[in-house]
Amino acid sequence: MNALFILIAALAGYLLGSIPFGLVITKLAGLGDIRAIGSGNIGATNVLRTGRKDLALATLLLDAGKAGIAAAIFGFFLGTTAGLVAGAAAFAGHCFPVWLNFKGGKGVATFVGTVLVVSWPVGLAVIASWLITAAIFRMSSLGALVGALAAPVAALVLGRPDVAIMTGLLAVMIYWLHRANIGRILKGEEPRIGGGKKTPADGESTADET
Repeated sequence: MNALFILIAALAGYLLGSIPFGLVITKLAGLGDIRAIGSGNIGATNVLRTGRKDLALATLLLDAGKAGIAAAIFGFFLGTTAGLVAGAAAFAGHCFPVWLNFKGGKGVATFVGTVLVVSWPVGLAVIASWLITAAIFRMSSLGALVGALAAPVAALVLGRPDVAIMTGLLAVMIYWLHRANIGRILKGEEPRIGGGKKTPADGESTADET
């Protein structure tokens, strides 16, 4: 694969991934700057704190879709490697968008979108692991962490070492971005699904995943 094509895939993927759909959608809906409420995150979890489930769902789908589209386009025209690079770059763009001083979301939705495109069986394994863990322990953040870990394992089992390497690297980043969540999980302080969440103004950290 020509290095120039890989560079183009990385740059285009990053720029597409850096589109802050959560911020754009809430502003268009007249809800102001999403970064001023809750955790200050631009992902779907924080958008949900506005009380608009429709906007949160739209944010989730768009954040996943932008990574999936990047991986699909470059994968189709330039091959598997370019698709993997574009998807990973979109993940990086979402987490560190240049337009927002590199302060973005936690990347789970873009991670899932990328994996579903580059290997849908691995993507389904991620989603299943996420949902099952969240249902059992009632912690969406824990579900996201287990899902991220399941991706490289499933990829290796399915004979996709290329996908395993990419998802392994992104999983490390997801764990780093969720380090505050991990600390709360270990202390037994992570908010549970349906248990209510306090905002920073209440003196407690929030627990976004996307």
